[in-house]
Amino acid sequence: MLSEIRIDGLGAIAEATATFSTGLTVLTGETGAGKTMVVTGLHLLSGARADAGRVRVGADRAVVEGRFTTDTVGEPARGEVEALLESTGARRDDDDSIIAVRSVSTDGRSRAHLGGRSVPAGVLSEFTGSLLTVHGQNDQLRLQRSDQQRAALDRFAGEAVTALLAEYRTRRREWLAAVDELRDRTERAREMAREADQLTFALQEIDAVAPEPGEDTAISAAVRRLGDLDSLRDAAAGARGALTGGDDPDDVSVMALLGAARDRLDSADDEILRALGPRVAEAIAVVTDVGADLTAYLDDLPADPDALDTMLSRQAELKNLTRKYAADVDGVLAWAHEARERLTGLDVSADALAALAEQVRTGAAATASVAASLSAARAKAATRLAKAVSAELSGLAMGKAKLEVAVRPRPAAPDDRVALEVAGTSLHAGSSGVDDVEFRLAAHSGAQSLPLTKSASGGELSRVMLALEVVLAQSDAGSTMVFDEVDAGVGGRAAVEIGKRLARLARTHQVIVVTHLPQVAAFADTHLVVNKTDTRKGGPGSGVRTLSDSDRVVELARMLAGLDDTETGRAHAEELLATATAERQAAAS
Repeated sequence: MLSEIRIDGLGAIAEATATFSTGLTVLTGETGAGKTMVVTGLHLLSGARADAGRVRVGADRAVVEGRFTTDTVGEPARGEVEALLESTGARRDDDDSIIAVRSVSTDGRSRAHLGGRSVPAGVLSEFTGSLLTVHGQNDQLRLQRSDQQRAALDRFAGEAVTALLAEYRTRRREWLAAVDELRDRTERAREMAREADQLTFALQEIDAVAPEPGEDTAISAAVRRLGDLDSLRDAAAGARGALTGGDDPDDVSVMALLGAARDRLDSADDEILRALGPRVAEAIAVVTDVGADLTAYLDDLPADPDALDTMLSRQAELKNLTRKYAADVDGVLAWAHEARERLTGLDVSADALAALAEQVRTGAAATASVAASLSAARAKAATRLAKAVSAELSGLAMGKAKLEVAVRPRPAAPDDRVALEVAGTSLHAGSSGVDDVEFRLAAHSGAQSLPLTKSASGGELSRVMLALEVVLAQSDAGSTMVFDEVDAGVGGRAAVEIGKRLARLARTHQVIVVTHLPQVAAFADTHLVVNKTDTRKGGPGSGVRTLSDSDRVVELARMLAGLDDTETGRAHAEELLATATAERQAAAS
């Protein structure tokens, strides 16, 4: 529950502190005193968008600080709060309360703090989500929207709808993913087939040439040799002849000279000269090896005069590949490997498309099945919700009024991207199902039921919203509910009945109401008044104070057409307060 709120520099309020207790708390005050700024402050604590225009004139910023306790809320809400505090590092205060702070400066910058830690504004929204519900005058207008009516029905239905809605969204997401993939494959089939043909042609061209790694480098060297074949042969043959002897017996070779030198050294009587013999023998062995290599080189030189043309032709084939696919043969081979892998992913065959189409069909069937179950669950809950709200309206001076909750399938448009066949009908599969939910009101017996947008006046719409909240509140006992002039457009007996309902709601919830009706204010457990005052800085402002029993009489008399300074007005106020107190006690017994 909300135990305290402090406001600085927000609208008409320069600085004010209000303490709240359990039960029903009402805020009253003169028009323009700043009652709605309390609700605005609670909106800020709920993570709502910060408006720099709300900062009080002359102030640098507006600050709202709220102190919350969790000892009266249910275990699920308490668990959510504890998990959030742990994840953000926020801490409870010494009295086990939790302090939330929101500030907005004149330049529009907003800051939020929770439990002493700076947090995004969205964290405040998550924190107050299970603790605080604020109903402003705009909520009555939102109640006229179909999506809000569907959300109210789903909230009333609880787990019966929540589980089906989660499953529907999962099935729908999988189905639409398959639809998108099939559409993409189908639309790009021609493009993908063209790419596949190009890759196939390129691979066939490469395979026909069948290049070997590094072949282009080896052929370039071979071509250079073939272009200089005669001079290379002459050089190799001449060198071999000089070393080992040629065809002419008169030619002197290195081998012959080395042999003669070895013979002379071996036949000498001097030990030193004979010691040089082995070294000459080594030289003979080297010359012999070189001569053998030259012979092998000469043998490898092409004897065919057309060998150069063959080499040049092969080189041209390789250059054709490197011109198209990569800088060298090794790059061409790498490109071919990647192309083969890419080709395996371009399956646009009839079998592949048929498999995807079957996936779409089964996904649509599964989604349609869950959608039908979701619609049935909503229809069942709609009957119970309509009956419960109609019963509440009978206690709000609308005894003959009846609320109908219609759940209807939403037909798909001709070009609907998410059309879904459900029970033989093409429906629009939105993110919340295939249903349109509409609240219809018959304001009195015999009246035709019409949509809320056409049938309900401002006062009737206020009472419908209150009745709906009373019904929905049964599932979240312990939370704080704030109503900003929910009694707008209401008076007389209906105002008394609204006060009774709010008092009854306050038995299980902390209820805070901003009201201008004395009939509602009389039912409060705690009565706060927002007064215009002079601030310490000398400017006009507003403050909040808790009224004593005698002060309540004066305030109620003021609300009774300004009769606070008359005995008649005070007597009327005392009578109204006594009647409300008696009715509260009777209802509680």
